[in-house]
Amino acid sequence: MSDSSLSSVHSDVLIASARQTLSTQAQALASLANRVTDEFPKAVRMILSSKGRTVICGMGKSGLIGKKIAATLASTGTPSFFFILVKRFMAT
Repeated sequence: MSDSSLSSVHSDVLIASARQTLSTQAQALASLANRVTDEFPKAVRMILSSKGRTVICGMGKSGLIGKKIAATLASTGTPSFFFILVKRFMAT
């Protein structure tokens, strides 16, 4: 959206949109919290006890998310890198 078109949007509409977006995301996080199982601490311990790097891989949208996860892990002290999966190398 350009600056000129944003200036014509009423403040109440922008506030309502922000509140709706935050509410939707809060509901998604709340439902995700219920899906955390005993596998989570196992994964955390495995990552923290590894001697090398944590490899995150993916392609497409999951690849974009994987890249962000790898960057977050690296920035918080867990050596990691992202490896993009190329479809032609995958088993068909």
